[in-house]
Amino acid sequence: MTSSDLNSRGQQVLRLEADALLALSENLPSSFAQACELLANCSGRVIISGMGKAGIIGQKISATLASTGTPSLFLHPSEAVHGDLGRLRPSDVVVVLSNSGTTHEVLRLLPAIKSIGAKSIAICGNSDSALAENCDLSLSIGLRPEACPLGLAPTVSTTAMLGLGDALAMAVLELRNFTREEFARFHPAGALGRELMTVAEMMRKGKYLPLIDSGTELRRALTVMTATPGRPGAALIVDGDQQLLGIFTDGDLRRLADSGQLLLDETTDSYMATNPRVLNENILVSEALHMFKDLHVDQMPVIDDASRVVGLVDIQDLLEVRF
Repeated sequence: MTSSDLNSRGQQVLRLEADALLALSENLPSSFAQACELLANCSGRVIISGMGKAGIIGQKISATLASTGTPSLFLHPSEAVHGDLGRLRPSDVVVVLSNSGTTHEVLRLLPAIKSIGAKSIAICGNSDSALAENCDLSLSIGLRPEACPLGLAPTVSTTAMLGLGDALAMAVLELRNFTREEFARFHPAGALGRELMTVAEMMRKGKYLPLIDSGTELRRALTVMTATPGRPGAALIVDGDQQLLGIFTDGDLRRLADSGQLLLDETTDSYMATNPRVLNENILVSEALHMFKDLHVDQMPVIDDASRVVGLVDIQDLLEVRF
């Protein structure tokens, strides 16, 4: 085959798969909305099962559901009948994938699923198959020729399965009112997790938080700043209700020393910056970074929804997140 032949073959495969997705979007199974509601209202877990290539697609669908707020796991059909059916509970919903709807390994799961009391959804090509007829709901992807020149390797069918699985997961996400903040909890690593991390997840707190009471001598404040692990370069002055009164930083100390006005026996209240800009613990780290850049500051106190001081963020902390 020439390069032109290979290119043509590649384009043909992509067209066949794209056509299958387009046809599916224009003829969405009538039970799609019902399936979405069943998954969204599932009080247990969504169990995905399938054999061979359909099983691999099922694993991806399960992962997408789990990462978007729907507890899910993949159950291998062969392992299931050798004890892994013990993972299944009556509160679960089982989604079974098979293009033909006649795959022996998945069909033999159905009596056990019914016996346990779980609901079942079939995703298959043949709406008249044994799988479709024996599940509580059936979603047909339609019977279309595979892109394989032998007509054997799952290609078009698995693409359609994956597309329908994504459609289910995204519709269920909206039914559950799944938020960006919830998404962030499931994606703590990598660029995506960093983008959605909240200030509360990375701020300095506990023993790393340099708090001093109103009326504390400046000498004591400097000791706290030095002794606090991580050397935060700031002290936060609070009242008895943990409300922020002000902040005193290394920069303030240098300016006082240069001016000759530094009196260590004076209270820190005399030198602190009052009404400093603060971060709410629930905002995204990416938003906090923009605030640091706009305000040209090195440290910012963190407060909760009751305006109590709960943390401190240093610009270096944000740089370590590596946006």
